[in-house]
Amino acid sequence: MSFEIIDFHTHPFAKPEQNICAHIDYCHMSPDETLRVMTELGISRFCGSVIALGTKTAWAEVQACNDEALRLAEYYGGAYIPGFHVHPRFPKESCAEIERMAARGVRLIGEVVPYIDGWAEAGHGTMYDSAALSEILDCAEEHRMVFSFHSSGEDEMDRMVEAHPDLVMVAAHPGELPTFLRHMERMKMSKNYYLDLSGTGLFRYGMLRHGIDLFGAERFLFGSDYPTCNPSMYVGGVLLDSLLTDDERRLILAGNAKRLLGL
Repeated sequence: MSFEIIDFHTHPFAKPEQNICAHIDYCHMSPDETLRVMTELGISRFCGSVIALGTKTAWAEVQACNDEALRLAEYYGGAYIPGFHVHPRFPKESCAEIERMAARGVRLIGEVVPYIDGWAEAGHGTMYDSAALSEILDCAEEHRMVFSFHSSGEDEMDRMVEAHPDLVMVAAHPGELPTFLRHMERMKMSKNYYLDLSGTGLFRYGMLRHGIDLFGAERFLFGSDYPTCNPSMYVGGVLLDSLLTDDERRLILAGNAKRLLGL
């Protein structure tokens, strides 16, 4: 039986400095290779932001990644659904960017990655609970955006979710058991809190079944975090998991992403 697959969490690249794979020399990577990898695994569409390594000290550096995402969306001819960055050091510019992207029909913010983009000074956390980000998230909610974010700072994420229960948020990476259980607590806080399966966690047997039994398959999305992670492991982790039903697979692999993004 075949399943439609949408990878909710990728970071496509056009330039070497945008490729965050740790083993680039052994993967023969290029924009065309990205499409080949996705196609061969049965992934028909992939979502996410373009990342450039290094602290962003000017808004132009943030917007350059967003503009690259728009260019790649044209290059891939609809296979790539662009996500864009916002940044709490630039709240006014971020709100203007939300308006610009909304006018172009882009509904996905992120995945945002505070530790790469230098959201906060060293030792000062993620800024997820900052007044500046709250202003940005108010704007995101106004424009019916989906906010995809890197999981970091448990207490800060709690406060962010509590302050914005009506904004659709998709946390990246289930993590190990204590982190996963905190995600489950945030799912209790907000019916609009979702979890993508990229990164650590999915390989722990029964983790996904645990979450589905608590909240239903409707709250989980397939994601790989390509090119950091090997997407074949995540495809297999959902398609070959005997603890899942086919209806649950359909929702996780594509149905939930289509519903949240209006595809």
